[in-house]
Amino acid sequence: MPSFHTPRRIVSLQPSATVILAAVGELDRVIACTKYCADVVPEIASRPRIILADSWTANAEQIIATQPDLVIAAVPYQEKAVVEILKAGARFLGLAPKTLADIYTDIAIVTGAVGAGNRGDAVIASMQQQIEHVRTRTAGSPRPRVFCEEWGKPLIASQAWVAELVEAAGGEFVGAPGRQISAQDVAGMDPDIVIAAWCGAGDRVPLEKIVLERNWQGTHAARAARVYCIRDEYLNTPAPTLLRGLDALAFAIHPERFAVTAGIRQITPVRSSTVVDLPL
Repeated sequence: MPSFHTPRRIVSLQPSATVILAAVGELDRVIACTKYCADVVPEIASRPRIILADSWTANAEQIIATQPDLVIAAVPYQEKAVVEILKAGARFLGLAPKTLADIYTDIAIVTGAVGAGNRGDAVIASMQQQIEHVRTRTAGSPRPRVFCEEWGKPLIASQAWVAELVEAAGGEFVGAPGRQISAQDVAGMDPDIVIAAWCGAGDRVPLEKIVLERNWQGTHAARAARVYCIRDEYLNTPAPTLLRGLDALAFAIHPERFAVTAGIRQITPVRSSTVVDLPL
């Protein structure tokens, strides 16, 4: 695709799109992004860029003022804002992945739009190879039951792509991906491992507090101190960043096979006086 047919002024309201563009060396096209994009792609600060509100609170006038030729956002998005953006003559691309396959498709679409389809294909192939490598290393190992959450109030299980990564890392994902669930129901499932990766929380999930408030002290996960916080962007950014989340999951699920990695924090062991046994 000739370069003069590709968008040169991109507004990215979706951190995953910013990660994808960075992965193929096209970050210079991003003229404006959100603070969450800057959090997950620190090199965005290497040159002045306009910081905009995110997909949930974006202001159409603010976006149009940057004179973009492509706006990338997460879906759902503000319908009125989309109308105004399209009226201004900018193209709009809304991403709504659920699975790893969807993420690969999004990578192909975003990189294809900027004339970097071959580099996008290489990124996809690298992700697939690394995921399969971890899957191979865990083949035949015991599969502990893992509950992952992307939000705490209300309690929401992580997305389907996280469930796929848990399976690749040698675990069994419990609960329905992306669905709200009660703390009592999670306790009833008695997971061996609990992973908290709250959207927008970075690595600041208060593990000890949520175990006590939810009466999870008697779960296998709490009794074995196998309750972890993984950095938000490592599991909730549907892009190559997920490979960091996969490394963290692999350590949490099979520490005998994988080394500890950046972005994961383990709970302080629960005192025996606070443990309540669950019925067998």
